[in-house]
Amino acid sequence: MRGAPSTLLPVKARSVWRLQAFFESLLVALLPITYGVLLNFYDLPVWILFTFIAIYFLYIFITVILLPPLRWKRWKYEVLESEIDLQFGVMIVRRQLIPMTRVQHVDTEQGPLLRRYKMADVTITTAATSHRIPTLSLEVAEELRDRIAALAAVAEDE
Repeated sequence: MRGAPSTLLPVKARSVWRLQAFFESLLVALLPITYGVLLNFYDLPVWILFTFIAIYFLYIFITVILLPPLRWKRWKYEVLESEIDLQFGVMIVRRQLIPMTRVQHVDTEQGPLLRRYKMADVTITTAATSHRIPTLSLEVAEELRDRIAALAAVAEDE
């Protein structure tokens, strides 16, 4: 049986994931804010507001502080001549093998946050679905994209 993939994501990925989780948590903040506004217009129990606030801070603790290091520790990948090996997950660790013969195209993608940190995601598309290797440094992402594209082209020729 083959061992787990060996290549880790850059350490900076944890910081980027923390920022992404923080920005996403701002949407969750709408719940206690909305309830707080409704308190001004209706006679609602105040303890529910405090419960929403406590749940919100617990949510921030879990998604911003706790999960990014665990996610980073479990995310590994390896690009071999005949396949791409991905391992990821926090509670449930998934392992995916993508045969090079199934790769249709490979993209790099940057959102505003990744662009700010000079990072990119590599997306590998097959006929069935797409797979993502997240938050790689820009140089590594471009090199990986080109390498996978070259290996996929060689696999098609065979």
